Amino acid sequence: MAIMTHPITPFTTPPTTHPKTTHLHLSTSISKATSLSQLKQVHTQILRQNLSDSDSDSLLFNLILSSIPLPSSLHYSLSVFSTLQNPRTHLINKLFRELSRSKEPHNALLFLENGRRNGLEVDRFSFPPLLKAASRAFALREGMEIHGLGCKLGFDSDPFIQTALLGMYANCGHIQDARLVFDKMSEIDIVAWDIMIDGYCQNGLFDDVLVLLEEMRSSNVEPDSRVFTTILSACGKTGNLAIGKVIHELISENNIIADSRLQSSLISMYSGCGCMDFAQSLYDKLSQKNLVVSTAMISGYSKAGQVEAARSIFDQITNKDLVCWSAMISGYAESDQPQEGLKFLDEMQASGVKPDQVTMLSVISACANLGALDQAKRIHLIVDKYRFREALPVNNALIDMFAKCGYLDGARGVFGQMRRKNVISWTSMISAYAIHGEADQALMLFRQMKEPNWITFVAVLYACSHAGLVDEGQHIFSSMMNEYNITPKLEHYGCMVDLYGRANRLREALELVETMPMAPNVVIWGSLMAACRIHGEFELGEFAAKRLLELDPEHDGAYVFLSNFYAKGKRWENVGEVRQLMKHKGILKERGHSKIEMDHEIHEFLTADKSHKHADDIYAKLDEVVCKLMQVGYAPNTSVVLIDVDEDKKKDVVLLHSEKLALCYGLLKSSNRGSPIHIIKNLRICEDCHSFMKLASKVFEREIVVRDRTRFHHYRGGSCSCKDYW
Repeated sequence: MAIMTHPITPFTTPPTTHPKTTHLHLSTSISKATSLSQLKQVHTQILRQNLSDSDSDSLLFNLILSSIPLPSSLHYSLSVFSTLQNPRTHLINKLFRELSRSKEPHNALLFLENGRRNGLEVDRFSFPPLLKAASRAFALREGMEIHGLGCKLGFDSDPFIQTALLGMYANCGHIQDARLVFDKMSEIDIVAWDIMIDGYCQNGLFDDVLVLLEEMRSSNVEPDSRVFTTILSACGKTGNLAIGKVIHELISENNIIADSRLQSSLISMYSGCGCMDFAQSLYDKLSQKNLVVSTAMISGYSKAGQVEAARSIFDQITNKDLVCWSAMISGYAESDQPQEGLKFLDEMQASGVKPDQVTMLSVISACANLGALDQAKRIHLIVDKYRFREALPVNNALIDMFAKCGYLDGARGVFGQMRRKNVISWTSMISAYAIHGEADQALMLFRQMKEPNWITFVAVLYACSHAGLVDEGQHIFSSMMNEYNITPKLEHYGCMVDLYGRANRLREALELVETMPMAPNVVIWGSLMAACRIHGEFELGEFAAKRLLELDPEHDGAYVFLSNFYAKGKRWENVGEVRQLMKHKGILKERGHSKIEMDHEIHEFLTADKSHKHADDIYAKLDEVVCKLMQVGYAPNTSVVLIDVDEDKKKDVVLLHSEKLALCYGLLKSSNRGSPIHIIKNLRICEDCHSFMKLASKVFEREIVVRDRTRFHHYRGGSCSCKDYW
């Protein structure tokens, strides 16, 4: 008689057999599970079996470890963890290690918090992975609590824990606390020295780095290539050429053998400091140009704005890796060529290279600069495809991207779906509300924050400034100092000057400039000058413009202001002098241009532009639009034209502004009235175009979204979100 066999699939109930066989079957099922639902099926089978407590706990623990990489598994993992009878400490430590290495290291801290409430015991081996998790998650408060627990249990003198504490404090920006731990260490190895040096570098304390290097050598510990690589990399990022040269000399004096990482760091340092000729000479001397060093050159040329030189080296590399592609994408993003960066993403994927989190951050940044909403939505899909949505930095960048692409609902959606938020998340959303003119929402969010930082205050003061909320802004500025103990920076004073200036409280703005504890910079004088232009206070504006030119003799905005100021007073001789001076210095007024995205393509227009392939249709549409708007009261505001020509010519000039041409192209190509027309303008929108857009939104029953130099304008039904205060 044939014997019937019953093959066991991973998620079927095992036949009643020996406990060891059952345990093996369930273990295999756990290892094969690829989704949370499959793990839950195995969980059910474990509960149905009559297993010993130790066998059950062992299987459940493996179940938890398997669930860590799966999305949205934290709540489930915590619930399973709470059912373990007596989890052994070495297994718990294994769990902490796995979580600290995962994409969401903060979960290790949540497991600790949950376990401590239920009597979980830890030993000295628990602390290094927990501190690593706190470091990677930038969770200073939790890291300090773990430090306190270690001291309470008498583990604070353990060298492994001390080293982990160094890394946690340094990575969270509390370098002085790291130094206190460092000074108490009885045995300081090369790893501890490297962490401390890296901490000083990341905090920009390069003088302390040199002192620490001397201390290191005095203690008979010679710095190795890893230490020098750390310092050189930091010098390249911060542009600190002086310290970089000192380190280069030390490498030569100590006959340190430069491996590929050290060579790369030297090249990166010189290129990061703008010394591309020297970097190129080092590169040319290499007998073998490996991928790491070539990528360093690509990054260097990209940061120096020489993206074509970077592309030349990129094209010479045969086996391009992810880092190489990412460097090129970042180069295009930072060189004001975001469209090329987005094209490179497509080429990279087509070549079989998958983007990582760093690549996506560059891509998201490029799209934010471009302001292309269709591209932004496509990138959002790519983020979901590669499962980066759980990464906090990516979510934060998505908020910024959608906000800068005029899609506030998209930014709000990302923020609302985030399971974990940090101060950058909150600040990004506040900034999003601010640039879209929703000051009330920005303030509501700000009041919900527990620990805002100085950047948060810049964002919320910006929101007050662009909404005319002077009293609210004054209160927030005072609370920053008195309640949060944050010393105002130039950025905060700049916001306050802008706040007073926009509200036509120019005397208070000037008093603040004159009583600041630090010298006003270009931005502050520029804010005062811009406020004077808006309110017609040209004498004070002239004063501010001249102070600005003392700090930046080639500031085109100040020359343009002076030229316009003299033109309004019909002082044409002075206008000629200013323009002659600009010509002599080679200073050009920034040309206004507008962009619009249609059918996944970016179309750019200049004033009176006729280069577009559909120029005839666009100008015919413009005539139609102007005719319809004039029927409801539109009249060109020629006061914005500050050139010495007759009135008819001024009307022609103002009607051909780039944003009007972009709008007409949008009306031509987009028939869906439910779809907003998005326009990106590089300069502040003028009074005439602002009125034009308001009327167009009503007559053509279309929402029009314009991003100008400082904010968004949402035109709906004949009104603007800025309430004519911009």
